[in-house]
Amino acid sequence: MKKYTLIISEKPDAASRIATALDDSGKTVREVSNGLPFFVAKNGDKEIVVAPAIGHLYTVAGIKKGEWDYPVFDYQWVPRWIVEKGFLKNRIWLNELSKLAEKAEEFVDACDYDIEGSIIGYSILKYACNSKEKVAKRMKYSTLTREELRESFSNLLPQLDFALVEAGLARHEVDWLYGINLSRALTLAAKSNSGMYTTLSTGRVQGPTLKYIETREKNIRIFVPTPFWNITAKICIDDHIFDLEYEKKNEAKTEADTILAACKVNEGQIVKIDTKEFQSRPPVPFDLGALQSEAYRLFKYTPMCTAKIAQHLYINALISYPRTSSQKLPPAIGYKTILKKLSKAPLYQKLAQKLLAQPTLKPNEGTKFDPAHPAIYPTGDLPERSLDTSEKNIYDLVVKRFFAVFGESALEQSLKISADINRNLFFMSAYRTLKEGWLEYYKPYVHSKAFALPLLFEGQTFVVKKVSLKDNFTKPPLRYNPQSLLKKMEKEGIGTKATRATTIQTLYDRKYVKGEQNITITDIGFEVTEVLRKYCPEVVSSEMTRKLEEKMEQIQLKKDTKQNVLTDAIETLRKVTAVFKQKQTEIGAQLGQQIKQTRYNKQTVGNCPTCQTGKLVIIRSKKSGKRFVGCTNFFENKCNTSFPLPQTGAIKPLVTPCKICGYPVIKILINSKQPWKLCLNSNCSVKEKKNVEL
Repeated sequence: MKKYTLIISEKPDAASRIATALDDSGKTVREVSNGLPFFVAKNGDKEIVVAPAIGHLYTVAGIKKGEWDYPVFDYQWVPRWIVEKGFLKNRIWLNELSKLAEKAEEFVDACDYDIEGSIIGYSILKYACNSKEKVAKRMKYSTLTREELRESFSNLLPQLDFALVEAGLARHEVDWLYGINLSRALTLAAKSNSGMYTTLSTGRVQGPTLKYIETREKNIRIFVPTPFWNITAKICIDDHIFDLEYEKKNEAKTEADTILAACKVNEGQIVKIDTKEFQSRPPVPFDLGALQSEAYRLFKYTPMCTAKIAQHLYINALISYPRTSSQKLPPAIGYKTILKKLSKAPLYQKLAQKLLAQPTLKPNEGTKFDPAHPAIYPTGDLPERSLDTSEKNIYDLVVKRFFAVFGESALEQSLKISADINRNLFFMSAYRTLKEGWLEYYKPYVHSKAFALPLLFEGQTFVVKKVSLKDNFTKPPLRYNPQSLLKKMEKEGIGTKATRATTIQTLYDRKYVKGEQNITITDIGFEVTEVLRKYCPEVVSSEMTRKLEEKMEQIQLKKDTKQNVLTDAIETLRKVTAVFKQKQTEIGAQLGQQIKQTRYNKQTVGNCPTCQTGKLVIIRSKKSGKRFVGCTNFFENKCNTSFPLPQTGAIKPLVTPCKICGYPVIKILINSKQPWKLCLNSNCSVKEKKNVEL
């Protein structure tokens, strides 16, 4: 092969799509060199080779090897396979990229145009391609459509966005410094007390996020409910049933009983109707955070799940780049072109054509702006394959949101109806939609309170069907769910659009939190937060993390330098780690005790059915190495009850005992197979019966 232009993409799927788009015939040659797939294309008189990365091939690592101590401030960027298990394939991948670079005469970075993509392309060009980051050009695009990719290649940026690269390098290096030093400090302190190794971690974003959950949990636990009584009335107007609420909550039961007795009548009267018309403006286009929140509200998809689905749709050229914080849709994306393409799909034909019939197309935009990418929008290209349910849901949501931002304001009417029942005032609120506007385009995802009402007028009488008294208690604050926690992080300005979902997932991985819908902090999560709050409060401070984020944005704007940010971070860490060294015994005692308790709880299967006083725990024999369940009273020569266990698979004790015999039940998971439940009682009749729910 003669000299060619080497284009570096972020992933193999993107490489294939870029090569196909740039090739004049729309066809490419796929070749594989020692496991690395690359694509050969011809664009005019240019030979092009598009080779992919597989995410981050380089990472930050300490320079000194073999030492497991802190503080650590000396680091370097190295191939990921050197420091992380499971990435040995990357070594071969990088070698093949280096070979391709040797025969190239021009270099182009076509990785995603954001911080992460910029680092991926920069690192490969610098380390694998022998410092070609200085001469490489840059492709900038927001969709993987053929038209935009060819336009991007025809108008290459003359160099990499080094300010964006510097900001990305600073973020990774600061995160590494915080993560490695604080995690080692926590882990070593705990090990010094418990004698057991348990990975504990925190970081500049992870710490404050866990603190939000811990603070909320404390407020829930100290909350003292107070009683109150609600009086409601069920009435009938022209065969329509409505619910009314008494004008205030009653804090005294005697007062509520008196009102209830007075309302035992057959008729009441509408005494006043207050109406107010208001316009409901269209929603703004999706940024990633808004898409994640809406997907959770509608489909209960976690933020990380939504991000992955959106990435798949982007790779398939169905939506624009999803990791954006923009709420802007510039005219350059071609509103009419996108709508015309979407109108070819029967599902969207009517709505798209209705928008195209408007004299002008002007989106209702938000205030947030991202210099790298516009808000998320559909490209107009229709799926070339059948989408799975989750992909269909997110794709349809993006399309409908795109439609809605071009709609007119909806006109709605609110009504506050005051009703008299034997000189006691009740209220009802109602809504009417007078003009649908954008609501029509966002169905079925629009949340409207409007419902049909009969003709209502002041002085109108109604039938009182029933008056009820219900006792209630004030409620504690709600626990965070993935959606509300994501919004909290965004509001506080910690993390980025691309990393917030990953941070939340890390809290689950570390067993600091549990619960899919209602996030609850675990005991070990509590202890870690308490230790950080007591000995280094700045680590769980939103303010410190937010200031670091702002500084890294200043790097991107060329108003600050990476070195300044790193110097400040190291100075903070020197103080924090010095405190940890000094207080290691106290910190270790606090963490170690909880780790022991957590491990004990994890190993406890249930109460011993024989002696009734001991606990059944999972034990591993020192002689045979086999695991079994035994009673804790065995060590006091009081009980020798034991049960055999399967020697493979993860074991999870279940809270609910066997419904047949009352013995403890465990769940066993072997590889990725369906978990199965096992009653410890070998004589339990459930073992002889099929389809019995334990």
